[in-house]
Amino acid sequence: MSDPACIRVLSVDDHPLLRQGIAVMIESQPDMTLLPQAATSREAIILFREHRPDVTLMDLRLPDLGGIETLMAIRDEFPEARIVMLTTFEGDVEIQRALAAGARGYVLKNTPPDELLQVIRQVHAGKKRLPAPIAARLAEHIGEESLSKREVEVLACVAEGNRNQDVADRLNISEETVKVHIKHIMEKLGAKDRTQAITIAIRRGIIAL
Repeated sequence: MSDPACIRVLSVDDHPLLRQGIAVMIESQPDMTLLPQAATSREAIILFREHRPDVTLMDLRLPDLGGIETLMAIRDEFPEARIVMLTTFEGDVEIQRALAAGARGYVLKNTPPDELLQVIRQVHAGKKRLPAPIAARLAEHIGEESLSKREVEVLACVAEGNRNQDVADRLNISEETVKVHIKHIMEKLGAKDRTQAITIAIRRGIIAL
């Protein structure tokens, strides 16, 4: 029978090496125990229902459904779920999406083990945790006007290599409207051309290729 004082951790990641590293880290702690690990969104939801973990470490990119969508699905059923996003992606838009969806923390995979363990303990204690580099990335874009849903759609189409007319046909709008959207996109992102706008949008997590 598990120790009720132990923090029960669920790890969700599709990379076996990372899961193994997390397993070694968690199992070395006297106040933590590792639950069966998940490699997909579907496994994560099933295991969460079965084990009701105290803290979940969730990868942002999963093969079947995004980590943020998985977080939302779990919290729909279990509103008190304490989930920390553990990822290589540090775009401010993705951080904002995760926090808005109810993540209790957002941590990069290159975080030192001792710091990650501290995050797990703090989140288990009911706190939210955003390491300084992540908070700084968020602060960098505070007050900036975000892209509209349509502008994101246009930019995603452009990033796939489509010409203005192709984008217009796909989104059922005029080519002139596409040009106006691209102009606004570049202004909002501070980009001097389409290529730079795409680069900035990928780095910030606005679009993904």
